[in-house]
Amino acid sequence: MSTINPPTLPIRRIAISTGGGDAPGLNAVIRSVVLAATRLGWECIGIRDGYNGVLQPDQYPHGGTLVLDREAVRGIAHLGGTILGSTNKGNPFHYPVRQADGSERDTDRSDELLDWFARHGVDALVSIGGDGSLTIADGLQRKGLRVVCVPKTIDNDLDKTQNTFGFDTAVAFATDCLDRLHSTAQSHHRVMVVEVMGRYAGWIALHAGMAGGAHAILIPEIPFDIEAVAAKVRTREAAGRHYTLVVVAEGAQPQQGERAVAQAARIGQAERLGGIGEQVAEQLATLTGKDTRTVVLGHLLRGGSPTAFDRITSLRFGSAAVRALVQGLSGVMVSLAYPNVVYVPLGEVAGRMKTVPADSDTLRTARDIGICLGETALSAAERLSAAGG
Repeated sequence: MSTINPPTLPIRRIAISTGGGDAPGLNAVIRSVVLAATRLGWECIGIRDGYNGVLQPDQYPHGGTLVLDREAVRGIAHLGGTILGSTNKGNPFHYPVRQADGSERDTDRSDELLDWFARHGVDALVSIGGDGSLTIADGLQRKGLRVVCVPKTIDNDLDKTQNTFGFDTAVAFATDCLDRLHSTAQSHHRVMVVEVMGRYAGWIALHAGMAGGAHAILIPEIPFDIEAVAAKVRTREAAGRHYTLVVVAEGAQPQQGERAVAQAARIGQAERLGGIGEQVAEQLATLTGKDTRTVVLGHLLRGGSPTAFDRITSLRFGSAAVRALVQGLSGVMVSLAYPNVVYVPLGEVAGRMKTVPADSDTLRTARDIGICLGETALSAAERLSAAGG
């Protein structure tokens, strides 16, 4: 459900929220929204840490919200992180409330949030976040709040947009790390296993692995056979290439096993993946006899200044979010559809994930240039046949 007709009441004040994992470019979006909105005479309020600034105001000695004017966003577009803070534990529809016995109960506090917006004269919300934030925003707009969303994730796994800001920066950093690891792996004749973020999608691993010259790339979309990877190491060894770089997405899983979970799901918080890199390294050491090391890039991928591409995308998204409100839109997400930014109804994107498709040209390229994807010969042939190759 989305509103396409101009609302009867004019906008005077909007709120901005950043939720989920941080990503380079968040501050650029905030700056763009504020500059575009204040040119129209609108006031902007930033909510700290997702919606926690409203739902847990007593935790903020200086207030759970802050006024965002031109001075407040001066010089922040090149900075990583978010001046508003973020959280992946503040879903107002499933808010963890601590009980007297110390346990936590899943509580719907969305009406409290909407009441706060009404009492403080907030006419619309710009929600900047990933899949969880989109789902929350969709629920809020179904309850009557005017909402426009900006897609954010380094994982690039949100549907209906060609890119999310933060992805390019994460891939660029991971690629730089792989460039550095080539020399040390070659010097010591080692197998280096590099684990990267990405949740249940392999975009970061695939793009960084290809750009960084990895010899094997393991992604969630293709359950891997560790013996196929070991065979790649042996083949290189026989050819006199005594080192191998393996990139592993945190959500990758073996054909006969489960994903590595570092922490099970909790109330208001999804499961946390991690550990597959170490598993792969241990197995390759056993199967090949090679000295093997593991590098987990983890949250390094989230930090630092955004690339030029991510900065421009963020600025375009923020401006487009304000234009959507001017046009009377609600319940939409701004989306990058080259060469333009367009609007997509939240109902078409909330709760949906974009994974690497089996017929991806990038996957085909990886196979063509000899990168091991952990496939057996049979599974590779089957995938090529399914993709029409």
